[in-house]
Amino acid sequence: MDAEALESFRDFVDSRSSALLRTAVLLSGGDRHAGEDLLQNALAKAAGRWHRIDEPEAYVRQVLYRQQISRWRLKWPRREVSVAEPPDGGAGPDASSAAELRVVMRAALSRLTARQRTVLVLRYFEDLPEAEVAALLGCSVGTVRSTTHRSLARLRSLAPELAALGPAAAEQAPSPDFSPVEVRP
Repeated sequence: MDAEALESFRDFVDSRSSALLRTAVLLSGGDRHAGEDLLQNALAKAAGRWHRIDEPEAYVRQVLYRQQISRWRLKWPRREVSVAEPPDGGAGPDASSAAELRVVMRAALSRLTARQRTVLVLRYFEDLPEAEVAALLGCSVGTVRSTTHRSLARLRSLAPELAALGPAAAEQAPSPDFSPVEVRP
């Protein structure tokens, strides 16, 4: 990589790494270390092809998604937390602060399967249309729709306090880590 390309790559990393890290952390289920690893691998791949990349952010995001897909296709055992009884419900939407909502959302997202989490992140955090998500994941639009439906249902069951909020209350909660997830009855 020549000096000009190296400087361009450094500028890109400086300006976009925090936004890309948020996406990587979401894709990895709220695990910051796994998200950092995911982003580091994506940036390393981008650095090797930097002079051939027209849209760097789109390229890095594509690598993030594909690496996450490769991770959840592996036969590694998934970490799941089993509890005898579900936790007690919260006090309600009026008593919940934005920080508490982020914690609840992160915990609920981490308990989804990697595929469910990836579809929700692409659809609602990245705000991609179903067709684009299907193209990124290499599946049909119908698969994206059904996975989204099942993922939201599971998210509602894991965090019923989010379902009680509805989309209007969720949009009012400021969140630097997560955008609101549309919760429909």
